[in-house]
Amino acid sequence: MPTDTYVGAIDQGTTGTRFMVFDHSGQVVANAYQKHEQIYPEPGWVEHDPMEIWENTKDVVTTGLTEAGLEPSQLEALGITNQRETTIVWDAQTGKPVHNALVWQDRRTTDRVEEIQEAGKVEWIREKTGLECDAYFSATKTEWILDNADPIKMDRSRTEDIRDRAENGELMMGTIDAWLIYNLTGNHITDVSNASRTMLFNIHDLAWDAELLEEFDVPASMLPEVRPSSDEDYYGYTDADGFLGEAVPVAGALGDQQAAMFGQTCFDEGDAKNTYGTGSFYLMNTGNEAVESDHGLLTTIGFQRSGEPVQYALEGAIFITGAAIEWLEDVDLIDNAAATAEMARSVDSTDGVYLVPAFTGLGAPHWDGRARGTIVGMTRGTRREHIVRATLESIAYQTRDVAEAMEADSGVETTSLRVDGGAVKNNFLCQLQSDIIGTEIVRPEVDETTALGSAYAAGLAVGYWETLDELRDNWQVDREFAVENPDGYDEKYERWAEAVERSKNWATDGGD
Repeated sequence: MPTDTYVGAIDQGTTGTRFMVFDHSGQVVANAYQKHEQIYPEPGWVEHDPMEIWENTKDVVTTGLTEAGLEPSQLEALGITNQRETTIVWDAQTGKPVHNALVWQDRRTTDRVEEIQEAGKVEWIREKTGLECDAYFSATKTEWILDNADPIKMDRSRTEDIRDRAENGELMMGTIDAWLIYNLTGNHITDVSNASRTMLFNIHDLAWDAELLEEFDVPASMLPEVRPSSDEDYYGYTDADGFLGEAVPVAGALGDQQAAMFGQTCFDEGDAKNTYGTGSFYLMNTGNEAVESDHGLLTTIGFQRSGEPVQYALEGAIFITGAAIEWLEDVDLIDNAAATAEMARSVDSTDGVYLVPAFTGLGAPHWDGRARGTIVGMTRGTRREHIVRATLESIAYQTRDVAEAMEADSGVETTSLRVDGGAVKNNFLCQLQSDIIGTEIVRPEVDETTALGSAYAAGLAVGYWETLDELRDNWQVDREFAVENPDGYDEKYERWAEAVERSKNWATDGGD
């Protein structure tokens, strides 16, 4: 393999878009990032502007290459990873969105979800999709856009209803990966990992489910073609006359949490990782078996390589972890995220304070869309240091909630957990996590494993890497955190469960 070629990864996240370029040893050779606007039209509603995301994607790709002194022709392939579930509907002719993207955190369809729950369809949906029926996923978001987006003005004389246009095959829907693949290549394609997050895809048949499409009134013509996560047939090429000026194969896509699992080289059954980003996502590879959860976890598709069976995963999705630290900054309890470790260390404990960061409801294993952020146990002696420490502890407690559910469902005891994401730079949090969960925590050298995973998927598809063993050899440990205080947190963890109960079902009609 020539030494001067590389693989690029577009990592389109909840708060911004990153472009990274990796060499054969998995080291970063280019990195550019740009934030995008978070739009909050009403409480519990979260939107993004898809056109802003596309413009930012082009900007970070060109900036990243320029700053690293690389030519687009040096890219063997492009991979994509993305915030999952976030949903866009766009015009097939103009390529323009009909509404802002509804973000995974958006709760506007909670009433619709409760209708489904009352109709007794939760288990029916779970059997097909592996998912809890929740506003988190794309199905109710797509339905909402089709019912609520403004009619499209066709010309001066007439407008046309969004639903009519969808029925006529004039609209497309997709998660962010499909939106970027469409804009990069002109093709309407998603991968199995992202399809499995829509609540419209049967993870056993590996096909869009006609009964679910009927339930949510989503025309099949809107849906992207579903391909392997690492696709030797490629999704397409960038336009040689477009912004890159080069026809680069787009050959891999993974939802961000599956991409992190792939980047952490969790290729074998029982391998587990936890990513600490806006939320936290704990995934365990369950091999070729879709393990059903009895403890509030999701059964999801991990990844698929060309010509190989799908590998499944169990997932614990925690909606708010890193975003809780951002909240501390927003309300001026801290100056910056880096200050949290020192402040938390400055007190011996939280002094009985518990913070439950259910700002957008509770995900796994509780699944309460009406839970809200709660602080309990405060006294007149409570200081901001106690609240900061309680926030860090909440991240670790929520992870233990998921870890215990994971062990109960899989029968596999976790002895070592691979971690990544922005928050794991915090040594205090990593040690706290080890103590609270009672497991060794392993942090890799390259902690941008989400981008790395999508680069690996694309690179394998084009032959830049030949085998999974090459990728395993690239994985290097930065630091391991062993359990230091295993007994100190069991009693506190029981109190944590009580605090969680107090946060539940708060956002009722009388409580909003």
